[in-house]
Amino acid sequence: QVQLVESGGGLVQPGGSLRLSCAASGSIASVTTMGWYRQAPGKLRELVAGITTGGRTVYADSVKGRFTISRDNAKNTVSLQMNSLNPEDTAVYYCNFHRAGPPVYNYWGQGTQVTVSS
Repeated sequence: QVQLVESGGGLVQPGGSLRLSCAASGSIASVTTMGWYRQAPGKLRELVAGITTGGRTVYADSVKGRFTISRDNAKNTVSLQMNSLNPEDTAVYYCNFHRAGPPVYNYWGQGTQVTVSS
């Protein structure tokens, strides 16, 4: 069974940086879209950034210019470089691998906590 394993979360001061990474354990068919979502306490899960196989990216307005998503298609990994972090970025961050098919799949990581606080 495929699992997504995330790493890189933690505690950082406002203005600091973190880099999140996500890799799939096990063999999977080529991923169509890789993405990062986040969920803060009491809020719905929201898309932070996504990237297609061809490298097209999309970002939430709140992170544009501060976050950068990248992927390695050969290794089926995705990363999120987060700069100029602020307390509003505090949340659990989840990676997502989606393939429209066939085969169709939609995998989620277990989540990694990012806390921005002084």
